[in-house]
Amino acid sequence: MRIIETIHDLRAFLAVERQADRRVGFVATMGALHEGHLSLVKACVAENDVCVASIFVNPTQFNDRRDLETYPRTPEKDCRSLEQAGCDCVFMPSVAEMYPEPDTRVFDLGTAAQVMEGAFRPGHFNGVAQVVSRLFEIVEPHSAYFGEKDFQQIAVIGEMVRQLDLPVRIVSCPTLREPDGLAMSSRNVRLTPEQRQIAPLIAAALKESCTFAPGKKVQEVIDRVTGTLNGTPPLRVEYFEIVDAKTLLPVRNWYEPDDIVGCIAVFCGDVRLIDNVRYGKFV
Repeated sequence: MRIIETIHDLRAFLAVERQADRRVGFVATMGALHEGHLSLVKACVAENDVCVASIFVNPTQFNDRRDLETYPRTPEKDCRSLEQAGCDCVFMPSVAEMYPEPDTRVFDLGTAAQVMEGAFRPGHFNGVAQVVSRLFEIVEPHSAYFGEKDFQQIAVIGEMVRQLDLPVRIVSCPTLREPDGLAMSSRNVRLTPEQRQIAPLIAAALKESCTFAPGKKVQEVIDRVTGTLNGTPPLRVEYFEIVDAKTLLPVRNWYEPDDIVGCIAVFCGDVRLIDNVRYGKFV
């Protein structure tokens, strides 16, 4: 497995692969890898001739400086895990390498970037669009793989790809969970042992809401999940929205869109966790 730190060297490496007509797949990460990330790498390896993964903690997508400073960083362990998963090349640029000049681009990504995460983390998705578009420009992948835990992010990246007319296929992969249901996340390592015991209640409340929902109004389901979690310290719901999976706009009736998803952000102590659940039809 190659470890490359500069854009020049990565492009040189990939030029040889393209001359051999090899298909390039890409997984963008911020490191602190877990099995969820590695499942993306394995999907990439299975569908492509060359798998490139990036490890870059992107400063432009953090609206909270403390969150950036405390984001876990385990590059040596990450590289070992990527090699074991079959990755061919790891791109590990510095901030100066990625942003030799400040990235002042402002994206208009529509309502998908304005609700939920967009409303509570101003500027976050603009930073995501900046770094992902930059990475796509550098790697020029045929396909790029993202996890469905970040459901809204996939929608925003898809909109960015459409606007910029980028020749890359966006592949969404299922959320991986711990045995107790907690969605795998790099932030889970920041939970105290006590918080780690409580955090799986987020996924449990979402799962239970699918059973509760038939015959209920959408708002009743929102109130149920929010009340359950807020009643369990140290959990605190930042938002829980039930939305059209395509537009990410709130739904008020189960019969409105064909595909409905519930998206949630919850603080467990000072650790912010996100998750989501797909709903069926409850007409």
